[in-house]
Amino acid sequence: MSVDSAKVGHLCVLVHGLWGNPSHLDYLAAALKERHGDELHTLCPSGNSGNNTYDGVDVLGERVVQEIEAALQNLEADGHVIKKISLIGYSLGGLVARYAIGILQANGWLDKLEPVNFTTFASPHVGARTPLKGFASSVWNGVGPSMISASGQQMFMVDSFRDTGRPLFSVMADRESVFIQGLKRFPNRSLYANVVNDRITSFFSTAISKTDPFQDLDNLNINYVEGYERVIINCDQWLLPQKTSDFKTSPWKTPVAYARQMPLFLLAMFILPPALTAFVVHAAIQTVRSRKRIRLHGEGQLGALFKKYRVPLLVKDAQHAMEEVLENVNATQEPAYLSSTDDDDSDVEDAATPLNENNLDLLGTAKQQPSADGDTIAHPPKLALTPEQFEIIDSLNGVGFHKYPVYIHTHHHSHAAIVVRIQKDSFWEGKIVVKHWLDNEFKA
Repeated sequence: MSVDSAKVGHLCVLVHGLWGNPSHLDYLAAALKERHGDELHTLCPSGNSGNNTYDGVDVLGERVVQEIEAALQNLEADGHVIKKISLIGYSLGGLVARYAIGILQANGWLDKLEPVNFTTFASPHVGARTPLKGFASSVWNGVGPSMISASGQQMFMVDSFRDTGRPLFSVMADRESVFIQGLKRFPNRSLYANVVNDRITSFFSTAISKTDPFQDLDNLNINYVEGYERVIINCDQWLLPQKTSDFKTSPWKTPVAYARQMPLFLLAMFILPPALTAFVVHAAIQTVRSRKRIRLHGEGQLGALFKKYRVPLLVKDAQHAMEEVLENVNATQEPAYLSSTDDDDSDVEDAATPLNENNLDLLGTAKQQPSADGDTIAHPPKLALTPEQFEIIDSLNGVGFHKYPVYIHTHHHSHAAIVVRIQKDSFWEGKIVVKHWLDNEFKA
């Protein structure tokens, strides 16, 4: 059969997140199919479902590539000629997709197939370690890595990947790595990041940003994309100047604000302790099972199957001057933000420049500066991240993404709503996110 008479197509791989399964991306798959028809084939890998996501981004990525190769073989046997490939990741799936891209790059698949789209929705590219200070954050940073086996250690960047002596996320962001070289080959790179109510991932991590300018949403003049107002924020200019008189400066919370927090207080008092105990017990059991799966993955029949995916990590040998990983995150009490003495204020852009991602990442202290017409631009401070996290941000921003902050107003679980993880009427704003992505970012 000639290429002209064969069914030429485009394979789009949709990778779900932690504790997820392919059904979480049913809405994305259906929207893609409705928009692009039979020329686009979607693959939602199933080998990482449920507790299998404990096994580490590298193991998950190898499983995804194995399923991609199997899908390509099946499509070829059915008379399809796949010429293009795209990878879309949701939550942890964005990191898994990036790892898979490194394998595809190293094994020559991106020479055989045309890379087209790479998009992530609420994916923690900079890890899960919180920069906030205080007891709760200290516990989170200290206990979190042990809760989800290898994946947890990698997300909190306390792992040492293979023989590199470095966290996996740092290796994946190395400018000389197959992961970055492969990512650069996808011409359409975009991400969507929740600005509020994301219970799983933080904005700075999902938006690959050194700042979070959306902490005080009531005092911001948000620049929405025309036609997608109140949901999609303009990727070129997140915020617009605001009249100084419009700022709400009262330090007191309203009765309504306290009332909104009451359910969370009751949850913490009466429900969270037994639920947390059950989760810790479950996590311990699943961590033991995960370690067994990881061992089997590298040994015996599974080891033989996946051996070919253990690719060279770097394109060429290089010496890296890396800061040491914090030895004990739980004992470290960093400030929430870097002080003005920690940053070089000479890097700050002119005050009249519109506030956007490029400006935000240069700023080290909170400022309110007048714009050319007398309005005020509030510059957020740089977050107190680790040196490894700053390097990851610089490297990925060097590759370049269209970054769309997402403001979901009508549901308090924006992490699920952003991709319409289940069919719920209250997730309607997530459908606007998907529509914007298909209208403006996804190329068939």
